[in-house]
Amino acid sequence: MALTDADVQKQIKHMMAFIEQEANEKVEEIDAKAEEEFNIEKGRLVQTQRVKIMEYYEKKEKQIEQHKKIQMSNLMNQARLKVLKARDDMITDLLNEARLRLAEIALDPARYSSLLEGLLLQGFYRLLEPKVTIRCRQQDVEMVQAAVNKDIPIYKEAVKSNIVVKIDMERFLPSDICGGVEMYNDNGKIKVSNTLESRLELMAQQMMPEVRVALFGVNPNRKFMD
Repeated sequence: MALTDADVQKQIKHMMAFIEQEANEKVEEIDAKAEEEFNIEKGRLVQTQRVKIMEYYEKKEKQIEQHKKIQMSNLMNQARLKVLKARDDMITDLLNEARLRLAEIALDPARYSSLLEGLLLQGFYRLLEPKVTIRCRQQDVEMVQAAVNKDIPIYKEAVKSNIVVKIDMERFLPSDICGGVEMYNDNGKIKVSNTLESRLELMAQQMMPEVRVALFGVNPNRKFMD
């Protein structure tokens, strides 16, 4: 049975509708897949950038923290240096005060004579030489000679040996020192410095740990004591 023109047109329309529906479904499928891929890529990019931003700010935070630590360390070091300088200045003032008081000793003849006797006798014992030369301030020559005369018999009795002592009348110690003597063996190679300044310096070195404790207290960071 032959198809009429109307039947042919109907089948053509039906086929065109089917093809159009298939095309639309395919387009929708492509759009859905593209949307899915877009969202996946967008999510990946967003996550990548988020990680980069977090890493950037973590790095910045660490840098700021490190900078704070360095600043704090510098401030603490500066504070320590100021404290140490203040302590050193206080000790320097203390030693200067002690020097001023030393100068007063020579103004008391009885006290100074007794001190010279002790300094000279100690020097004799340290040198243990048969000939000794003494240097002193020019204004102390008479007092030093009297002390020598008093000490020689004591020394001879103690060491059972003779000693010849002379005062250097050509080279005196500076007149502005606090006092005391310097003592030499015969060839001048061995020296005992018993000026009041040298005795103060020696005492300051020996007693500095005790002085620091008395002034500033015990250092909690110090493991060993001198």
